[in-house]
Order: sequence, then structure tokens, then C-alpha cells
Amino acid sequence: MNTNQLKRIEQLKKEKNAIILVHNYQPPEIQDAADIIGDSLELAVKARSVTEDTIILCGVRFMAETAKVLNPEKTVILPAKDAGCPLADFLTPEMVREARIAHPDAAVVLYVNSDTAAKAEADIVCTSANAVEVVRSLKEKTVLFGPDSNLADYVASRVPDKKIIPLPEGGHCYVHEMFSCDDVIAAAEKGFTTICHPECPREVRKGADVVASTGGMVKMADLADSWMLLTEKGIGYRLEKLFPDKKFMIREDAICKDMKKITLDMLEHSLITGEYAVTLPAHLMKRARGPIERMMALQKE
Repeated sequence: MNTNQLKRIEQLKKEKNAIILVHNYQPPEIQDAADIIGDSLELAVKARSVTEDTIILCGVRFMAETAKVLNPEKTVILPAKDAGCPLADFLTPEMVREARIAHPDAAVVLYVNSDTAAKAEADIVCTSANAVEVVRSLKEKTVLFGPDSNLADYVASRVPDKKIIPLPEGGHCYVHEMFSCDDVIAAAEKGFTTICHPECPREVRKGADVVASTGGMVKMADLADSWMLLTEKGIGYRLEKLFPDKKFMIREDAICKDMKKITLDMLEHSLITGEYAVTLPAHLMKRARGPIERMMALQKE
């Protein structure tokens, strides 16, 4: 741990009136520099209520853009400008518009892991933590759900009275797609309770003891003494710090490359220079804000 650098970052935060929001999948040293650590939903909620002038979002682009959409008057910085999301790349706004034409009576629900331009075409946004709740809240019986087809399949299994159409077919997170039943079996043989992300394939979700978002994994950690975490390895560091008396097993190769791009040097540089501030057209932010705020309103009900 670079204690001196963390001290410099702390001082720069005060000077710049900044707050550092960090996703659960970020590297350990970035988590150590965080003011707030959470999953996509937790960071979105926190971003909406911050009082600081500057938000440093340590995650990937769609997260930083979501924070900007919710806080258009604030400076939102993504320290690694090329930190994208291959899952978000599966879905374009044109695909959403075409799907609406093909299914005029359907509602459009987009996972927060999507581009801002795609969100602007949605009726409502969701996260893995609230996807089921969001879909249940809709009056429509047919739902276009994208861009993760595994999450769409999970929602369909939990909301059988609605027809869930994945948009597109086959969209997936390459990290969660790597898990298999062998991981579940290996964990069980060692006496570990398995918990997987809803983005995992159906057979993994069916075999796991628990299905939960990363935020849900934190909330449920007290329920067992040893866990196999079937998600990106970054969550393991946070859980080990929060629950030092418990055992957590992870796959060392379960790595989102984009989530690991931000370094302490980049974080310090962004505080000094203001790079790289997120900029979005005002009209696009206005259109995307509606679907995001409709999701946020559900959290208060």
C-alpha cells in the first residue's frame, strides 16, 4: 500500500472539494482510496446526493456517464478515459428503436450497463439488484430487456407472467460467462456456499446456493462462514476486509480488464488536472435522465 500517495490523494480531495466513488470490482488500492464503495445501484444513489463539486468515479464509462446524467451541474471524472464495457457495446440505440417498431406494445428495460444513448431510448433502467422489481412494476406484459441476455433470462424466471425478450439475443458479460457448473461443484466439495451474479449462465444460477448482485453479496455475507464468489474477483477484497473472520474463494482469472485500468497514479493525476471529465450533450442527458430517475423512484417506494 502506498500510504504517502493515499495521503496526497486525501489532501487533493479536500482542496478540490471532491468525492471518490468506487465500484466493488476496482483494484484493492483504489478501494482503499474510496469515500464510497458499492455496486452500480449504490453508486447511482450516492452520486445523486453528493454535495461535493467534483465526483471521481472509479469504475467504467457507463457508470461515470450515469453520475453525470444525474448531476449535470457537477464535474464528473473518469480517471481512465478508455475504461469501457464490452457488455454495453452489444446494444446500440438504433437496435432499441428497431425493436420498438417490431414490438410496439412492449416496454423497454435497459440494464444500467448500457450506453447513455441507448438509455435515452428506454422506458426505465435497472441494475442487477433491482431488475426483477423494475420489471414487476411495469403494466406491460411484454418487456424488451437488454443488453445482458443472462440477466434477461434470470428476470424471466422470476417474473413468469411477463414475456421477456432479450435485446440483443446473446449479449453477455465475458467475465460472468466464464463460470460453469464445475465451479459450483468444486465449491460444494470444499464445503463453500456458492453465490453467483444474475449475469451468470442459467445452469450456474440453478446450481448456486444464492443469486445476488455484488451489493447483495455484501449484505448476505453474514449468512455463511465460507463463500465461493462467482463474480469478478474485485469483490473478494472488499468482503475480506469487511468480514475477516469468514472465508471467501474466488477465481483469480475472473477479471474485468476495464475495471482494472484505473491506478493510483491515474487517480492522483485526475485530481490534479481534472482529466478526464465526462461530457455529454444536454439533450441526451435530459432524455436519459427520465429512465434512470424512474428506476430511482422505485427505490423510495
